[in-house]
Amino acid sequence: MLGTPVNALYKGMCTDLVGSLHLIVVNARFQKDPLFSLGLIAALDLVLKNYPEKETAKKIKTAMIESVGLSEAEIDADAAMLEEWAKGKTKDDVSSALKGEGDSPLATVAKAVKGEEWWMYSKFFGIGLVRLMDIVGVEQDMSVAYDTMENWVGKCLEKPYYTACSDSDYYFKVKGKLDMMETMMKEIEIREKKRMADRLEAKAEAAIRAAEKAAEWDAEVKGDKAEEKETVA
Repeated sequence: MLGTPVNALYKGMCTDLVGSLHLIVVNARFQKDPLFSLGLIAALDLVLKNYPEKETAKKIKTAMIESVGLSEAEIDADAAMLEEWAKGKTKDDVSSALKGEGDSPLATVAKAVKGEEWWMYSKFFGIGLVRLMDIVGVEQDMSVAYDTMENWVGKCLEKPYYTACSDSDYYFKVKGKLDMMETMMKEIEIREKKRMADRLEAKAEAAIRAAEKAAEWDAEVKGDKAEEKETVA
């Protein structure tokens, strides 16, 4: 479906993502909601934001989503809707919505979760909550996110929170690794540009020296000819 090789640095992470997504979607208890969509988009953005070939990154995203029978347009729309709602909100606003208060998109998700005895938590649901934390200004720190996740899932949604907190920790660990990889790639790029600049500078200097020698040779030749003319005369 993708039709192009995946960059070696990203292959393992992409394989893990699509494997996790497949296992979630094939579960009979799975129900897609805007929070799941927001988490899926956030996870894909995290992994692919610095992918070298941007067009290939878009194709990878499309292939991952459609390979499990989901609609990319629907996932994008649901994620954008929830993200738009969260702008300008506070941590307490999200807590209230997760308790089922009001008629916001998040409150609607919360009511469905609370009303389903066999509701199935998924990694991307948890990452969606992490993304909400980021939007409403919760410090993007592993320990702070852990406490917030415990409150939102355990107290507000009244569901077991250990897996969600573990997924939050894993998200920040992966983010740290990707940030390190980004820094390393930038350093490599800077070194390569410096090497190229040094090579171009060396070539330019060599060309200048060659031109100077050629000019000196021409001057000598002209001088010799002038002397020959004077001798003849």
